[in-house]
Amino acid sequence: MDKQYIDITSYEGEGYKPVIDYMGWRVAILRYCEELEVQNLKTMQKHNESDEVFVLLEGNCILFSGGTGESIHSMDAVAMEPMKLYNVKKGVWHTHTLDKEGTVLIVENRDTSDLNSPTLKLEDVQIEKIRELYNSTKLIAE
Repeated sequence: MDKQYIDITSYEGEGYKPVIDYMGWRVAILRYCEELEVQNLKTMQKHNESDEVFVLLEGNCILFSGGTGESIHSMDAVAMEPMKLYNVKKGVWHTHTLDKEGTVLIVENRDTSDLNSPTLKLEDVQIEKIRELYNSTKLIAE
């Protein structure tokens, strides 16, 4: 096999890391980091110009959504299952929490950035809701 035609990459660090950018798309890896522990979640983000696809590779990840529009509402959570694709639609507020073994593959537009992806600070009642959703979703998944 001629490896000059195949780039092989990985990421073993913590948090989010783009690993491949090509034309209009990007593949990134999201791994556990302290900032993403449920008790540390303080914001949600949405992408105004594209969907974002998540695939759980290992460990556990809970994906939270907060509706669409200018504010966060109708919060929900899903415990991701390995090798299933979770497509967060354009304009949907979302965040996630991973356990220490968690690794998630992310596919998104290459130009996804803070310029087209606003972040909102969660209110205290929303933080409490995320923690409730986390506890109930985690119990269902076990």
